[in-house]
Amino acid sequence: MPNHPTNAMHLLDPATLPAAELAAINRDLERMGAQARIAWALAHLPGTQALSTSFGVQSAVSLHLLTRARPDLPVILVDTGYLFPETYRYADQLVELLGLDLRVYRPGIGIAWMEARFGRLWEAGSDGLRRYNQLRKVEPMQRALGELQVGCWHAGLRRGQSRSRSGIEVLQVKDGRFKFHPIADWTDIDVGAYMLLHDLPEHPLVQQGYVSVGDVHTTAPLQPGMDAAQTRFFGLRRECGLHFDETASSAA
Repeated sequence: MPNHPTNAMHLLDPATLPAAELAAINRDLERMGAQARIAWALAHLPGTQALSTSFGVQSAVSLHLLTRARPDLPVILVDTGYLFPETYRYADQLVELLGLDLRVYRPGIGIAWMEARFGRLWEAGSDGLRRYNQLRKVEPMQRALGELQVGCWHAGLRRGQSRSRSGIEVLQVKDGRFKFHPIADWTDIDVGAYMLLHDLPEHPLVQQGYVSVGDVHTTAPLQPGMDAAQTRFFGLRRECGLHFDETASSAA
C-alpha cells in the first residue's frame, strides 16, 4: 500500500520511491495547506533539509513559513556578486528579523577574473547567459547541496509565476534528492495576504516597479506593455538553470 502523507511513518527514499507512489503523495499534498505540507516534509523526507532563497520580492514568505516550522533550517543564498545593493540590505534585514541560519555560497571564479577571461557574458545572447548562469548560480548551488548533504531542497516556486513553472508538483525528485515546493499553488494574492498577516517587509525595489529581482544587469522593472517574463534576462529566458534544465528555461 502506498505510503501516503496521512499514514507514512518512515523516511522516503528518492532512489526507490515508485512513480505511482510519488503521484499518490502529491495528490494528498494538494489537499493540504502550506503549513501542513511543510510539517509532513520535515517528518518524512531524508537527509539535511534546506531552503534556497534569492531574497527576491516574494522570498520573505517561504523564509517565514519554513523557519517558523524549523528555526535551525539551513538557508542557502547563492551570491553571484552582482546582486542589487537593496537585495544585500534586504537579506541583512530578514536574517536579523527571522533569525536565519544563512549559508552563503559564491562562484568559484571571482567577478574580475570571470570578466577578464570571458567578457561580459550576460551581453552575449542566450548562450552567454547560459554560461553566465552556470558559472555564477548553478555551480555554487550544486556545491552547496553537496557540502550540506541536502536530502530535501525546499524552494518557493509557484505555478502562477510563469509558464515554465506551471506544471511543478509539490514534491519532486531531482538529481537524486527530493525537491519540495510548499507554496506551488499559491497566487500573488495569497503571497501578499501572508506578508500582510505576518507584517513581513517587502523588498525595497518593489516600490520602483520591480516584480522579480535577480542580478543588477539582467533585471529590469516592469514597464507598460511588458510581460513579467521580459523583466529578467532581457526576455530571452525566464529561468536561470537552478530549478530547471536549460533546455526548458526559455521565457517562451
